Amino acid sequence: MIFNLFGGSEKDRPEDVKGVRHTLLQFIKQELQKAEGGEGSNIKGLSLYINCSEADRHMYEAAVYAETPDLFRDEIQKIADDYDLGLPERWSLDIFFDDDKPEEAVQALNVDAAFFIKTGKHFIQQKATGYIRVLNGETEQAEYEIQSGGDKVNIGRDKRAQADDGFFRTNQIAFPSDSGNAANKYISRQHAHIEWSVDTQRFMLFADDGGIPPRNKIKIRADKSDNVIKLHSTTIGHPLAEGDQVILGESAVLEFSYQPMSK
Repeated sequence: MIFNLFGGSEKDRPEDVKGVRHTLLQFIKQELQKAEGGEGSNIKGLSLYINCSEADRHMYEAAVYAETPDLFRDEIQKIADDYDLGLPERWSLDIFFDDDKPEEAVQALNVDAAFFIKTGKHFIQQKATGYIRVLNGETEQAEYEIQSGGDKVNIGRDKRAQADDGFFRTNQIAFPSDSGNAANKYISRQHAHIEWSVDTQRFMLFADDGGIPPRNKIKIRADKSDNVIKLHSTTIGHPLAEGDQVILGESAVLEFSYQPMSK
């Protein structure tokens, strides 16, 4: 599906990464201004749909910091703060390439993008089951089943681990410290967790204190994509999608799916 640039002239189109980023943010700012005055509390998430040519894709990916989407989210948060929108703490940002946009999405004039603001009315409560497969590293099970609406699923070293604050936590997906598997050595006691987001109707992966720099890291490679996303914050999660591979530490790998393993 190709977006039409309604009225946009070629001479007004940005031609470099900085120009694309600026134009996208100005477009988003224009749409968010409509929610000025605290109405942002009704916003559950923002979606940016990009349908550029293959030749321009690298420029758009760089413009939205595709490898570190937290940075583009931070830019939008600054706009929201400037206009006192009162966005909820965990609003989501989804950036789609080559994806159909909803009818309500607003088309930009001078960039190949459309913008959609999700509110509570766009969400229908649903039940979902996800599966976490261990591709590298040693855990108690080869696959874990997680349910929407359930408790968060902690990921870390050892089943029962003591955190830096002295409290103990239970890791449902545990990498035993006495394992001979080299990947287990780089897993923190409190590395990450997965929880269901009612607002976005998605399973979300969050880094915990041991899973952000300068300690051990978390990287996500999306299915059929060469982009690697890195988590740098404990408050900004990654919405898990079919086929996402999560690298914990140096080489432990988990894969997310909505489909169970074949028996």
